[in-house]
Amino acid sequence: MSRTDLADHATLMEEVRVVRRAGLLRLRELSLPALTALAEARGGPPARGRHPVEALLREAVAGLGGGSLQSAAEYTFGLTPGTRDWAPADRRSRAAQEYGVSVERFRKHHEVVIFGEVVDGVLRAAQEPTGLPLPVPAARPGVPRPGVPRPGARPDVPPSHRTLRVRVAGRHRAVVLHVHCVSLLRDVDAVVSPVNTHFVLPAAYKSSVAAMLRQAAARLSPSGDVLADPVHDELVRWTADRGLDGRAARPGTVAVTGAGALADQGVRLLLHAAVAVPRRGTNDYDVHPDDVTRAVTQVFARLAEERPRHQPPLRSVALPLLGAGRGGLAPGESLRALWAAVEAETARDPRWAVHLVVRDHDNADLVERMLTGHVSPPPPPTAVPRPGASR
Repeated sequence: MSRTDLADHATLMEEVRVVRRAGLLRLRELSLPALTALAEARGGPPARGRHPVEALLREAVAGLGGGSLQSAAEYTFGLTPGTRDWAPADRRSRAAQEYGVSVERFRKHHEVVIFGEVVDGVLRAAQEPTGLPLPVPAARPGVPRPGVPRPGARPDVPPSHRTLRVRVAGRHRAVVLHVHCVSLLRDVDAVVSPVNTHFVLPAAYKSSVAAMLRQAAARLSPSGDVLADPVHDELVRWTADRGLDGRAARPGTVAVTGAGALADQGVRLLLHAAVAVPRRGTNDYDVHPDDVTRAVTQVFARLAEERPRHQPPLRSVALPLLGAGRGGLAPGESLRALWAAVEAETARDPRWAVHLVVRDHDNADLVERMLTGHVSPPPPPTAVPRPGASR
């Protein structure tokens, strides 16, 4: 039996919330069967005589890769030296300061992300070989045992977020890899959108990254009618102001607009990177890797210009695999081209938090393998007996 069978993600999320509310000083008073089983199954004495759950949480948080995510997590659970006895409200308030947001916004958005990342870290730590695994905790009446599927339950779903530890300029940095539609991004300051060199957006009903961002940024009526199309309108004004009406911009040019309705999700800017060169007389595009690298370099230049105009200052940017759709670049080729610029710019200014966005787990595995040299093991499959099958 795998150690990840000892608890499911939802159970661990709830127990992590209990730890946050109660604090480390009360760990021995708490009922945390899933966390305790995982901690004890790892074997060996806990560091410095700490409660096994505290040792496991410390290891999980230490693996978040630094930056605001790790420091906010440390304050959230009282892991920062001198904060073990802080009241829950004080820990939450200090953690919110790491992101420069209100306590309420932190509670609703950032704190939920932190819980999920810590649980993922706990499960990763639990996979390390130690001693014999403990049995699954006994179920209470009416409560399913953690890790044991209910009849008809679906198999484990791969996580939609991965935190990668990537070496940049001799230091490890955390890169968050999102495995979902780009329009679901939350609390990322800037999102990069690939566009053609005419800065003409595709129709909002299409499936490209630019189309999905245009649709997500639109202001809608309660019945779903489009009341405003701000990203399209801003780009029209941007091209007119630069005399580009009807003319193509140089590949690699980047335009900055607001985020429209995406501001409700914590997105503050969209950066439109002109990487797709239309083929005359066709519906196809050409994308050259050098143009992708040039565009991402320009993205960071535009962000540096915009940073002092925003409070709190811009800190994070999300990039899809530019040109890997209709542009024809292979995903690996796109990643190599954009990462060349990301690595150079973040080595020069390590304050930037980088997010990458892909739509499926095959591309996520490719990105993780190329950036880290390995792929995190997937959750173990759960066998569900067929009706009438012999035991």
